[in-house]
Amino acid sequence: MTEPTNQKNQPVQISVNLDTTPVLYTDNVNMTVNPNGVVLDIMQRLGPTNQVRIVSRIGMSREHAKKFLDKLGKLLLKSEGVVVTGEKIIN
Repeated sequence: MTEPTNQKNQPVQISVNLDTTPVLYTDNVNMTVNPNGVVLDIMQRLGPTNQVRIVSRIGMSREHAKKFLDKLGKLLLKSEGVVVTGEKIIN
């Protein structure tokens, strides 16, 4: 995975308060797009019912969504290589 950088391509330090920033599980995503941007409704199925609840909503510009798609695709390919070969793939 690539290291986050700012607009000057300098590394950005990320901090997370684990007490107030939970990891939210998702098994459903609804995507809405228009000329201005993209909204992702991150959802979780409620037991064995046909109901889901939105656990998070994320909005971004179309440009940012394209970058997100590119980075996620590359990350998934790298992780699949690790799973298949058992060896770490280095950039």
